[in-house]
Amino acid sequence: MFVIGITGGIGTGKSMVAGIFRSRGVKVLDADDISREVTGVGGAALPEIRGLLGNKAVDTDFSMNRKYVASLVFSDRTKLDQLSKIIHRHVLEQIAVELEAEKEKGTKLVILDAPIPVRKGFLDRCNQVWVVSADESIRLERLVARGMDIDDVKRRMSMQMTREEYEDLADVVIHNDGTEEDLAQEVDKHIAAQLHERGIRI
Repeated sequence: MFVIGITGGIGTGKSMVAGIFRSRGVKVLDADDISREVTGVGGAALPEIRGLLGNKAVDTDFSMNRKYVASLVFSDRTKLDQLSKIIHRHVLEQIAVELEAEKEKGTKLVILDAPIPVRKGFLDRCNQVWVVSADESIRLERLVARGMDIDDVKRRMSMQMTREEYEDLADVVIHNDGTEEDLAQEVDKHIAAQLHERGIRI
């Protein structure tokens, strides 16, 4: 089984790249989706999150109170790191379970879509890492167009790895400064170069 990790900063379009694979029938494990599961109603991470951030961090429906938690952690790097550590551990445990299940089924290709390329549980499980990269001004435009507040976007971007740090991890860099059609062509180019020679056709 060949595992490609797709990563990149907020607004780069990594989820669009994962979506291209998904639309072609490839199994995609989305760390954000799994994160929502482990912090959703009755999620496995909630007791630890309550212990870290207090009772208000868990809503009346027994899911994480996202608005309250965001108000705490995005202005406090230490709390953000502690929260991330809790959630990441649960997400990575779930990814390990799902990868093993796909391997047993004989799946040839799996995509791991993760915004934070942690070494243990992500990088060490990938045969290749594909980093989606874009100019900061373009990322800002995209996120503001989605309705996000520009100051909030800048704050979140400042807490992520730099473009150079992401690209240093890459086996493949996908540049996404253009249109969706440009991105699809770029992805197809790398699929041909990296997967066809391995006998993987999608």
